[in-house]
Amino acid sequence: MSAPNGSKAIIAALAANLSIAAMKFVAYLLTASSSMMAESIHSVADSSNQILLLVGGKRARRQASPEHPFGYGRERYIYAFIVSIILFSVGGLFALYEAWHKFQDPHGIEGRWWWVPVAVLVFGLFAEGMSFRTAVRESNHTRGRSTWLQFIRRAKSPELPVILLEDFAALLGLSFALFGVVLTLVTGNGIFDAAGTALIGVLLVVVAAVLAVETKSLLLGESATAADVRAIEEAMIGEGVEKIIHLRTMHLGPEELLVAAKFAVDKANTAQDIADAINAAEARIRAAVPIARLIFLEPDVYSPAKAVPAQS
Repeated sequence: MSAPNGSKAIIAALAANLSIAAMKFVAYLLTASSSMMAESIHSVADSSNQILLLVGGKRARRQASPEHPFGYGRERYIYAFIVSIILFSVGGLFALYEAWHKFQDPHGIEGRWWWVPVAVLVFGLFAEGMSFRTAVRESNHTRGRSTWLQFIRRAKSPELPVILLEDFAALLGLSFALFGVVLTLVTGNGIFDAAGTALIGVLLVVVAAVLAVETKSLLLGESATAADVRAIEEAMIGEGVEKIIHLRTMHLGPEELLVAAKFAVDKANTAQDIADAINAAEARIRAAVPIARLIFLEPDVYSPAKAVPAQS
């Protein structure tokens, strides 16, 4: 199995988050800004998430075993789902708690190092922007003509949608933090710092919910894309295969597809004819859709009662 798509984007995001997480913590210690604390935890959560995605990608490449005959491809989905939980609990809920605490005591930016959080946030915007740019470039290799929303919703490989959403959320979060810090510095009123922290918390909760919903669908087992289904149907019809009675597909992993189909054969065909037809059909399917790793074809004599609606 090939290395997971998006590894370059994951490493770029991890490097960006690690580089600015420490600076955000230092800025928080120097100024006691709740926005900086929320952003610090945000960066730590994102760094943990990217490590989980790399671990999930490595574990998913293990060979199939008697206990797991269909392989470990779905581990990438499991780790992506864990990412959404961490982003929600560690990032979102902590930021909301910190905002509530700051609303109770809306003190201004403390100490003489008032310029540090501004400098850190500006640098963070640059670093996260470069990471987001890498994620966009990597995504464009597989996105095709899909819109970004369609890509996030339909992508079978979870890493790139996760990194895209995390980087986008990081850019927005840094903007919210900069808004809160600058207005607090200008007015001396810590309520703006608390507001920026609350916006970061709400943002992370929303992004985590989107990731959880989309990853849950992958965990349950999604069918092949409409384009791959059409390619499989066209490839199946050929010598010895007169008609597809029904077809079902399911992703065992981002680059592993299971194909199960029943097809009609002529009553006069011999067992050898049918075996040759199955072998030829499997070869055509794999040529048309290379990720079709497991193919199960069942011959039958066609009758309208046996036919079921084709997979959409």
